[in-house]
Amino acid sequence: MDSPEAPLPSRSRAVMRRLPILVILLAAVIGTVLLRDQIDFSVLRAHHDTLMGLRDAHYALTVLGFMVAYVLIVTLSLPGAALSTVTGGFLFGVFPGVVYTVVAATIGAVAVFLAARIGFGDRLAARIDAGQGRVKRLSTALRENEWEVLFIMRLIPVVPFFVGNLVPAMIGVRTHRFFVTTLLGIIPGGLVYTSVGNGLGEILARGEQPDMGVIFEPHILLPILGLAALAALPILIRSMRRRVP
Repeated sequence: MDSPEAPLPSRSRAVMRRLPILVILLAAVIGTVLLRDQIDFSVLRAHHDTLMGLRDAHYALTVLGFMVAYVLIVTLSLPGAALSTVTGGFLFGVFPGVVYTVVAATIGAVAVFLAARIGFGDRLAARIDAGQGRVKRLSTALRENEWEVLFIMRLIPVVPFFVGNLVPAMIGVRTHRFFVTTLLGIIPGGLVYTSVGNGLGEILARGEQPDMGVIFEPHILLPILGLAALAALPILIRSMRRRVP
């Protein structure tokens, strides 16, 4: 007689579906514990000549290696994303360095998003849709303003980048909206840190550390906040229209 137990292939498919996001989460934890204090500007100072020589001798290979490493850092949420952005400016200049970093960061973010969606997102989103209460209302409000909320979340990283990749997948955000808002939303921050990297050679030669808090300088932060306010304007307008009888 056939066993009444659930078919093994079905269980195997469920495990395989969740395996990518579980591997990513495990790598993020291990990376944070093991590499948190190992990644700093002393690494760039120690390998300055080697990196510059490799870039000059094998430019295309260096670009490819840099982007692959950046994608892995973002996908696995390893420490060093900001340092990698600075490295992009250090090796390739503001342009095309910012292009390489923004594209690589977006690819890594989409990889996490898709892994979370495949593993948990669709089922969790369905449960939220079928439910009631505060979580349901919050999810509905976010979906009504997906473009604006996603863009602002990338423009002003009030939540960690990794969390910003997971949450949209959990509530069923459309993939193309996540991709576009991530790509555009990280450009301002990418430009700032790539610019820091562009002058990193001189800073390291003086034995100094670059100012990673430069993004909080008023002449940089205020335009970014202004852009965020502009992005939030449609949300405010829609809210006011609902209140008008």
